[in-house]
Amino acid sequence: MPRYFFDVHDGGPEFDDTGTELSGPDEARQKAKRLLPDIAREEILANGDQRTFTVMVKDENSHPIYSATLTFAGLRLQR
Repeated sequence: MPRYFFDVHDGGPEFDDTGTELSGPDEARQKAKRLLPDIAREEILANGDQRTFTVMVKDENSHPIYSATLTFAGLRLQR
């Protein structure tokens, strides 16, 4: 089974050195789409109202196969 790596960029990169065995690129894409909201959910609560999260998926040969970005912008309207 091929291994895919999910690098997260959120102000600075976090590299996935372990990877995950998945059936193929379609499953890797689905995993990236599930991963982004989970990361954002935790980080937004802890660190502010303007955030951008990107997941770069690479295959076993370090070739990028998929990238997804999620942006959050919050604006306080009353003090």
